[in-house]
Amino acid sequence: MEGKIIALSDLHGGIYNPAGLTVPALIEYIQQTGGLAGYPDAESISNEALLCLDCDVLVPAALGGVLTAENAPEIRASCIVEGANGPTLPEADQIFRRRGIEVVPDILANAGGITVSYFEWVQNIQQFHWSREKVNRDLESRMIEAYRGVRK
Repeated sequence: MEGKIIALSDLHGGIYNPAGLTVPALIEYIQQTGGLAGYPDAESISNEALLCLDCDVLVPAALGGVLTAENAPEIRASCIVEGANGPTLPEADQIFRRRGIEVVPDILANAGGITVSYFEWVQNIQQFHWSREKVNRDLESRMIEAYRGVRK
């Protein structure tokens, strides 16, 4: 499955290019300048406006409480993946549910890294070495099970 990133933001605001942002060029720009501001292949956009862009997946990944009852009616994503801790307030969550917008909660969206850390701990305790394939297979199995449980 492929996709394109159309917008990103940091503390100072965001950038937007409906044709998509080129990630390697963006990384190089950030390393040279320390932030997104002034990126030449995109227009500036406020963090608030970025949340309401027409997109398939919205990933609020930095601050909690950014999706509120006030901006929830304006969100145009069909799916929200909570990368930050608690980015969706309960009132907004109710609005998303009524509107049929899927929300992958932070506890699930962030669980992969924690689960693999647990796998590493188990390997260390038992002095085992698991292949990357085994780790990925076990992670996928547990994440699918967790998703089904959360969805239910």
